[in-house]
Amino acid sequence: MPYIPQEDRDYLDEKINVLAQAVKERTVANDGNYEGLFNYVITKLLIAIMPEHRYRHIARITGVLENVKQEFYRRLAAPYEDEQIDKNKDVYPDADK
Repeated sequence: MPYIPQEDRDYLDEKINVLAQAVKERTVANDGNYEGLFNYVITKLLIAIMPEHRYRHIARITGVLENVKQEFYRRLAAPYEDEQIDKNKDVYPDADK
């Protein structure tokens, strides 16, 4: 869950903003392609934070990543999908019942 104390957010956001700007700059240099850059940044961050390459740490990290994915989808993708359903009509039969 990304809902951490404001003090921690403020501290980390300063550093995240610098990294995000660097990725944006390289995205422009890579013709707008950010997927590989984003993957690299996340991978390096996970490896740098992981205390040891042991199964329990790998399991914890993959669990966090799954939670991040689900919350990202719930908060950003699902509302977008709902807008598109309203705009273009649903493709699933009987979805409105």
